[in-house]
Amino acid sequence: MMSTQSLSMDAALLTDRERTLERIYAKTYPMVRHYVKENRGTDEDAKDIFQEAIITYYEKAIDGQLTLTSSVSTYLMGICKNLWRQELSKRARKTGLSDAAIDEVGEEVTIDDEQPAVTLVTFVEQLGETCRSLLVNFYYFGQQLEQIAEQHGYRSVRSATVQKFKCLERLRKAVSHLSIDQFKL
Repeated sequence: MMSTQSLSMDAALLTDRERTLERIYAKTYPMVRHYVKENRGTDEDAKDIFQEAIITYYEKAIDGQLTLTSSVSTYLMGICKNLWRQELSKRARKTGLSDAAIDEVGEEVTIDDEQPAVTLVTFVEQLGETCRSLLVNFYYFGQQLEQIAEQHGYRSVRSATVQKFKCLERLRKAVSHLSIDQFKL
């Protein structure tokens, strides 16, 4: 089942592709550029990564292979983050950087002794194997809920959706006492 936003965006892409892509670009590219530049990239790197992401999005949307469960910007930002990590990994292999340097993408170097920075992954891992697997497969690897339901032995996609919601609620509750400044981005 497609979301209403997905249907309206697909229709907009078909009827007025240029203006729709311009709106998406205007809203999302500044976030991508900021992310890439904060993580050892250049404006050119950001343009290349965003171009790859927008092509992937466009092709999937036109072919009817895309069911969004988030905004287009969120979807594109996720693609860009994954592409940028892959690019950094390639560069590291070429220059001999360690994997630890790649894992630091988005992490702040300064540490405040009173409020140590934490990563969201720390809290996800504390949720347990089932929740961790479900959330990582859905949000990081972009797996469809149908596939996740099958992998985890849920009777229906609805069951997987409910479990994903419960896991997210547990995660929200676990981090609710923290401020955004305490997270490594």
